[in-house]
Amino acid sequence: MDWDFELVAGPYGGTSEGPAWDGEAMLFTDIPNSRIMRYNPDSGEVTEYRTNTDGTNGLMFDAEGRLFGCSGGGRTILHFAPDGSNISLPNLLDGKRHNTPNDLAIDRKGRIWFTDPNRRILAENREIDHASVLRLNPDIDAEGGWTLQRMTYGTTAPNGLLLSDDERTLYVIQSDYDGVRELRAYPLLNDDTLGEHMVLHSFGEDFRGVHRGLDGMCLDTEGNIIACGGWRLAGPGPMIYVFSPSGRVLETHPTPVDWPTNCAFGGRGLDILYVTTHGGHLFKVANTGHKGSVLFPA
Repeated sequence: MDWDFELVAGPYGGTSEGPAWDGEAMLFTDIPNSRIMRYNPDSGEVTEYRTNTDGTNGLMFDAEGRLFGCSGGGRTILHFAPDGSNISLPNLLDGKRHNTPNDLAIDRKGRIWFTDPNRRILAENREIDHASVLRLNPDIDAEGGWTLQRMTYGTTAPNGLLLSDDERTLYVIQSDYDGVRELRAYPLLNDDTLGEHMVLHSFGEDFRGVHRGLDGMCLDTEGNIIACGGWRLAGPGPMIYVFSPSGRVLETHPTPVDWPTNCAFGGRGLDILYVTTHGGHLFKVANTGHKGSVLFPA
């Protein structure tokens, strides 16, 4: 079945990212303009939801409906509080400031998993020498109410990430254009660490150059991974992939513009897929045949 992509916002001329459904409308980030936009599907209106986000990329609500985002410019995770304030969460790992948060996943315990690539800042400004998945753990006894923990040790360019519905598997996109570009699955072990990853899908190169691989992703109610990937520079082109939990490619759907960045389900029945792009578009697709699995709204 071919998907119909309807443009509902943009393009803004720079990367849009972080789609997150708030129960009534779709939020997404306009990274270069440091703002969060809100698309209301009932009215078709697009408004500024929050400004001065310091280059925030990924967004996600926790189970209580609190909105968090990855501020790449601020090098921190932000809580976008209802009173309009942007609250910075602790960002020191062993006393050193982490790099540039990119994407996040929040579990039912309120822990915030996020990717922290380091190639988006100059080498002389980096305080830690690795690019990893980190996790903020709620801790009422800790300074700032959180502790920060390193979770992966074999990533060089972590990008999008996603938790399985049972929260026993962490899916991570490795986007190293000088190395490997993979979709990985990490088991969450009983001691609360991540086990050795399994490669679900890898991307190669052709005579034109490296295949881009994947960027952002979301989960459907069947446990399948809906992922944005590809570009026109090399490989099969820009598209939305549907992977089974074991990595089998179930569907591919070419996108109408280059470089899709992220996706999320919205709508009253969580049956409409929204897609952001490198050019600052927001598309919606109403005929995917899939429904989203989200933490909030329940």
